[in-house]
Amino acid sequence: MTRVAGRTAFITGGGSGVALGQAKIFAQAGCKVAIADIRQDHLDEAMAWFDQTDFQVMPVKLDITDRAAYAAAADAVEARLGPVELLFNTAGVSIFGPLEKATYEDWDWQLSVNLNGVINGIQTFVPRMIARGNGGHIVNTASMSAFVALKGTGIYCTTKMAIRGLSECLALDLAEHGIGVSMLCPGAVNTNIHEAVLTRPEHLRNTGYYGADPAMFAHLKKVIEVGMEPETLARYVLDGVEQDQLYILPYPEFRGTLEDIHMRVMMALARPEDDPDYEKRVAHGVPGGERRRADA
Repeated sequence: MTRVAGRTAFITGGGSGVALGQAKIFAQAGCKVAIADIRQDHLDEAMAWFDQTDFQVMPVKLDITDRAAYAAAADAVEARLGPVELLFNTAGVSIFGPLEKATYEDWDWQLSVNLNGVINGIQTFVPRMIARGNGGHIVNTASMSAFVALKGTGIYCTTKMAIRGLSECLALDLAEHGIGVSMLCPGAVNTNIHEAVLTRPEHLRNTGYYGADPAMFAHLKKVIEVGMEPETLARYVLDGVEQDQLYILPYPEFRGTLEDIHMRVMMALARPEDDPDYEKRVAHGVPGGERRRADA
């Protein structure tokens, strides 16, 4: 069990959407919360809500791709709210279209936010958590795209599958320090994530896809407006953190798809009886064999 009450949570993207839902639910659970966001208008709107409560919430304007700014933000938050022991790498961006039309800038923008932004959070806070020895928990927001590839989502899917590998390895590395790791994989959520293109840096504007196109925004919003509400999703996250769950997967509509994907993986995997060198590799502790003996 991971205790959350009384601890300080740092939530990226906290001014809106999925991350704001997390901020509200974890504040209600007794956390002191820092909401970091690149958009001042989102921070202002979020604080207008929090100012009507007794929750301890601190807004932080932050570009999570800026490592020096990230370190400064961490110092400011910990000086005011205390040591950060709950880290939510939630901020993310998306833009969709066929890979053959992508520009380098399309790649660089999504990788810089969706992957490097998570890495920056980990690099900033994990050494502090370990040094203090009080444990803690990290939630990396990926997507069902961490498991499921869909046409037109190639760059986004690449970033989210990377978060899956990062999270699974991080959980193994941090277990000895009492720091839990969860990977949240949302499906459709009723947010305005499609407006993320408004925060795209000027030097990465060259795109093979779309910009601030009202018609495209309306189309994308229609797709996700039937999705789960952010606070509902955040309640799953709270339960997952308290229960130290590695995978937080609150979308049963993906069950059949995941079963099919994993069935095809297992069908493609060679069988021990067909490989004459199998026992030798297992006996010498080649990766995979050690896991098999531990499971047995």
